Amino acid sequence: MNFKPQIHSVIREMPDSKNFNPFYTRSSFSKSFTFGGGGGFLMNILVTAFDPFGGEKVNPALEAVRQLDPTIGAHTITTLEIPTVFHKSKDVIQHELEHHHYDVVLSIGQAGGRFNITPERVGINIDDARIADNKGNQPIDVAIHPDGAPAYFSNLPIKSMTEAIKKAGVPASLSNTAGTFVCNHVLYQLGYLADKYYPNLRFGFIHVPFIPEQVIDKPNTPSLSLDTITKGITAAINAISDLPDVKVALGETH
Repeated sequence: MNFKPQIHSVIREMPDSKNFNPFYTRSSFSKSFTFGGGGGFLMNILVTAFDPFGGEKVNPALEAVRQLDPTIGAHTITTLEIPTVFHKSKDVIQHELEHHHYDVVLSIGQAGGRFNITPERVGINIDDARIADNKGNQPIDVAIHPDGAPAYFSNLPIKSMTEAIKKAGVPASLSNTAGTFVCNHVLYQLGYLADKYYPNLRFGFIHVPFIPEQVIDKPNTPSLSLDTITKGITAAINAISDLPDVKVALGETH
């Protein structure tokens, strides 16, 4: 299956190292506008999603991203399929950042077993794979970047995004763990890219549950319809702005 025409449907090849300029940075947001009762900026947002993994025939993150409109609120949306492969996933995103201007990168991933849509707070500097990725890699207790921070926190308004998803009638909660598989890997890699090469880049990650066709043979496993997931992601993107995040208690006691 291919993305809609406005979507980058093909996983791009990693650029040759001789053409990669690690010191190239994006400019900050360029066009101001007003929305939601406050000032903000029109943003170019890259939304990525993984191909199916772990024996699944579909990935609800990818299927939902394929349904996103090319414009959400005042934001221009470009979507990109990335491989569920350690490091290669980052290479594909980095290649896209080299060739196009984006203010925000938001990655979407599958979290089978979760009941709701969960914006992620933090990516940690560890790969500890319970299963192999789509190329057979299974790193265990390996630092993603020895020269990176122990963790990178999303710099998106994750609480505003969580509240917006719920306001749209879609179950959501703020998550404090993105796991230690390729999802966490990508969230951490986005933070690393922002830290080292793209100081104006804003980044984040959202996990989504299974869709119903994935749980036919998984008794008592929660799921959400594809349309509901797409609605939730859309609400989250629409809540992205340069405004301060809301101060609301969305933490956990354990």
